[in-house]
This record gives sequence, C-alpha cells and structure tokens, in this order.
Amino acid sequence: MAILRIIKYPEPELRQSTQEVPLAEVGAPGIRRLVEDLVETMYSHNGAGLAAVQVGRPERIILIDGHVAGGAEDAPPVVLINPTIEHLADETETADEGCLSFPGIFVPIKRSLQARVSAYGLDGKCFTIEAEGLYARALQHETDHLTGRMIVDFVGAVKREIIKRKMKRVAREEAEEAEESPARRVSDAKTL
Repeated sequence: MAILRIIKYPEPELRQSTQEVPLAEVGAPGIRRLVEDLVETMYSHNGAGLAAVQVGRPERIILIDGHVAGGAEDAPPVVLINPTIEHLADETETADEGCLSFPGIFVPIKRSLQARVSAYGLDGKCFTIEAEGLYARALQHETDHLTGRMIVDFVGAVKREIIKRKMKRVAREEAEEAEESPARRVSDAKTL
C-alpha cells in the first residue's frame, strides 16, 4: 500500500473527467490495489472520505470512512465503485464542509439530509445505500468530485478568489517545507 499525493485546488486535475470502472475490472488486482492506496491515503490525512480523482486517478471510485457511514469507530471504509445518486430528499441542511483538496478551508454548503446511492463493491455486486445526516452529506460531497464539482463551486466570486489565493499560499508553504524537511504534517481534523 502507498500514501498517494492529494491534489489540491486550483490544480486542474481536480476537474478531469472520470470514467466508470468496467464491471469486468471491478475486483481486479489493479483496482483492489488502488482502493488500498486510497484507504491508506484517506486515513493518513485523517479524512472522512476520498475520491480517486483527488489523487489524480480517473476511476469513478469513492470511499467513506466506516464510522461516518454509521459503523463502529474502527469500521472499515465503505468503497463505492461507479456510484450513482438515485435520490436526494427535499429536506436540506446547511453545514460547513472541509475537503482534503482544500486544507484548512471550510464552506457552508446546503445538502440533502437523505441520499440513496447505488454502486458496486469490490466483490462486483451492486448495492444500494440509504444514508442520512453526515453519511448522506459525505456521499454527496465525494460524488461531486466525480463530476469536477468542489466546495469552491458553492461560493460567490469574491470568496472563490480568497480561497484561490489562500490555496496558492498553502502550495508555496508546502513547497518551502518540502525543501526543508521530507516529513509531512497532517491535520488532526477529519475532512471530506
């Protein structure tokens, strides 16, 4: 397993087109290895979710932390291959969302409180999730990544420019830090 580099805004790879994983390849060793790397990457950054596109991969794969998905604290993550949102409830809630591709940035986003999502698991079988609350929010957030939509798309032009400037500053600081020390700092706060 490997910890992959998370692409940060405004890098254009975050907007790349994603591709469905062919059903014949869903359980293949290459996809399994990618999922293992995504899991390790998500947890190394204390994430609550991750989309393959956030590490520069075009596959339509997302992960949701098992605890966020309603499991025990140490529950394995939920792996969704080729996820499709089937239904979003009319009832919504606005709450701050963070993102591993936007470290330190939180944006209030209005999301449906319930979501029904269908996807394939690593076993190649189709399944459906009926999610509520944070789980529903995480599913919506991660599937947005698969269409190139990000938290910055939920704000106005002025706020978007502020975020862009902050992210460029973060990139400069990370580059300077990488020159000084190969060790990386990881945030304690879980973000999607």
